[in-house]
Amino acid sequence: MDAISYQRAADVNGAIAAAQRPGAAFIGGGTNLLDLMKGGIAHPVTLVDITHIAALDTIETLPNGGLRIGALVRNSDAANHTLVRTRYPLLSQALLAGASPQLRNMATVGGNLMQRTRCAYFYDTAFAQCNKRSPGSGCAAIGGFNRMHAVLGASAQCVAVNPSDMSVALAALEATVQVNGPRGSRAIAFGAFHRLPGDRPDLDTTLQSGELITSVDLPPPLFSEHSHYLKVRDRASYAFALVSVASALQLDGNHVRAVRIALGGVAHRPWRASVAEHHLTGKMLSAATLREAAAAELAQAKPLNGNAFKVGLAQRAIIRSTMLAAAGTQGTTAENAAENNAGDFA
Repeated sequence: MDAISYQRAADVNGAIAAAQRPGAAFIGGGTNLLDLMKGGIAHPVTLVDITHIAALDTIETLPNGGLRIGALVRNSDAANHTLVRTRYPLLSQALLAGASPQLRNMATVGGNLMQRTRCAYFYDTAFAQCNKRSPGSGCAAIGGFNRMHAVLGASAQCVAVNPSDMSVALAALEATVQVNGPRGSRAIAFGAFHRLPGDRPDLDTTLQSGELITSVDLPPPLFSEHSHYLKVRDRASYAFALVSVASALQLDGNHVRAVRIALGGVAHRPWRASVAEHHLTGKMLSAATLREAAAAELAQAKPLNGNAFKVGLAQRAIIRSTMLAAAGTQGTTAENAAENNAGDFA
């Protein structure tokens, strides 16, 4: 058993100072980090408890009309907050589609951003080949069982996918991640927060050493009336997405004034479907236009031997999610956010 020291931080500056020690890691809800430690994947020397830092567990309106969600806000609290449900229903739906009620009651918004892939080869240390866990060792998933793995943005070094539902919605909403660290504070556009694997799949994000997420900022709400989060999975609860889609629209009648689409379950990071967005913007929304947009987005896919079905599945999920968004936001219950299983789309 590894020896671990524990330190409770009283404020942000204290947490950052404590994290400068070699082998230090921040801990909030611990829903992912503790699993990684028990599995022998993460080996922190010091746990810096940030759960008692004031002002990181609040949700407040920003001067520009946007919303600031503190990094320590629990997923369940964020999903059920009045301002999130009414102004950003896409985010509420995505949060309620993730994990289980028990985990959502513990998991934090900041921790959700940092959760690591659920690739079985990453989690099972009996497999020596995992570039994400042991850089330079290879990727067992490429020639192994890869049904759940990436079809977009992967590399010869890693084909793992990002597991977060929340992050897919945040990508579509163009959120900003606020961080503080030894070199001061900075804002990271959400599209630049998570990395594609390239030749460094061990690096999941663009956070620098010792930096602490303090909040996620949402821009003023533009898509409250027309948004939908669709999660396609093998079973109706407590399962990671085969494919998920966050769709948000601004419509003039049936004319697409603006559109945001992001995909989950298909790439190393939440995948912004910019090609599909380009095909839809300024056009009349129709099944034919949606089919064209979805096909164009997935034209760049590079499926593996076990997950070619995801290409067609993602196209159909884009079409359905966007049509449901166009029909109007229909509430934020977990049943609505996760209404389908893989069989509906096979």
